[in-house]
Amino acid sequence: MTAHNTLPRPASRAENVQRVVTPAGVEAWLVESHAVPLVALEFAVDGGSSQDPAGKEGLATLMGGLLDEGAGPYDSRAFHREVEDLAVHVGFGADRDQLSGHFQTLTRNLDAGFELLGLALNAPRFDADDVARVRGQIAAGIKRDANDPDAMAAKAFRQLAFPGHVYGRATRGELETIEGLERADCQALHAKLLSRKSLKVAVVGAIDAATLSKKLDALFGGWPLESRLEAVPEIEMANVGRREIVELDVPQSSFRFGRGGIGRRDPDYFAAVVVNHILGGGAFTSRFFNEVREKRGLAYSVYSQLHDFRHCAALFGGAATKNERAGETLEVVEAQCRLLGAEGPSADELDKAKKYLTGSYALRFDTSTKIASQLVRLQLDGEEPSYLDERNAKIDAVTLEHARAAGKRLLGDGRLLVSVVGKPEGIA
Repeated sequence: MTAHNTLPRPASRAENVQRVVTPAGVEAWLVESHAVPLVALEFAVDGGSSQDPAGKEGLATLMGGLLDEGAGPYDSRAFHREVEDLAVHVGFGADRDQLSGHFQTLTRNLDAGFELLGLALNAPRFDADDVARVRGQIAAGIKRDANDPDAMAAKAFRQLAFPGHVYGRATRGELETIEGLERADCQALHAKLLSRKSLKVAVVGAIDAATLSKKLDALFGGWPLESRLEAVPEIEMANVGRREIVELDVPQSSFRFGRGGIGRRDPDYFAAVVVNHILGGGAFTSRFFNEVREKRGLAYSVYSQLHDFRHCAALFGGAATKNERAGETLEVVEAQCRLLGAEGPSADELDKAKKYLTGSYALRFDTSTKIASQLVRLQLDGEEPSYLDERNAKIDAVTLEHARAAGKRLLGDGRLLVSVVGKPEGIA
């Protein structure tokens, strides 16, 4: 049910965004287009797994997974039958900082589709059988990951990077925590997370502002204004420079590595985005790709990413290689971090990175669901619709001097926190 881009290529993307504020005070960003008889809605509220009570890790994941497993008069089977009959798409999920949801409906089923979404949001059943079934599905995934080298490396890295902090916990929880979660836990977290104050909504498609206003109040107008969230402390990545080896009898070693990042409210953020693309964000043009894969054949995939969590900015990366070449792979990765941090990018690298980052930006808006998702992301990041027009200019404005300064700040001496799972050779 994904529609192609409902936005033409306007001179201004921001001009397409309407602010809709309902009588109940719910605000949404709307891109109205009747080119396709489809409406897509995305929303997010603050919370996520960072609000899991101690000893109940995985609760937000479980609760989010149950919102479309029966609501109001419909048990799980009947709810899914209604979804299929109406040809709507609805789903929910939780990450570290948010509970989010997405919804699509054909305009001919607009009223019935929104009513079904409202039941899922406001009258989830959390029936005991469904809780047990979804809990079992999550537990099965945790058991699979217990012997998956990549998942093990990510877990070891997370625990070292964020010791004693909620970011160090698994979003899906652990077997011993997920198996103890019950219906009452889901009900309590549901009541705790939903609030109008933290709500971000974006809607794209064939619906006008007046109609949407009524739908939004029916969906969200009854929510309390304030949430009851627990405060989450700010944190910086710990143990940078440490190498943690988890031995596993497999032929390959899986890596996770990283260090502190630069947040998006920082003046150096866009320069850091460009530097990261040069380091490991560009799939086929990055230094990691060229030095690790192309020149030496050490790994099929190697990457770096900037992450701006609500309470921590970080630079993450990963790779996998043969055990006997693990030490060489890590040496090349760290050498590239040191080199880019010390010298910065070349003028040619900067030019190519900026052209890619600005040219590919339009691909984030080629479907109605992508547009809605991007608009919610901008709201969560504290941006205004004008960012849609300003973003590429901010990338273009990054000078070689600024990129070199941001690279020095981002990568410093090249030291990384590293976790490796396997039987790596050449790593002490």
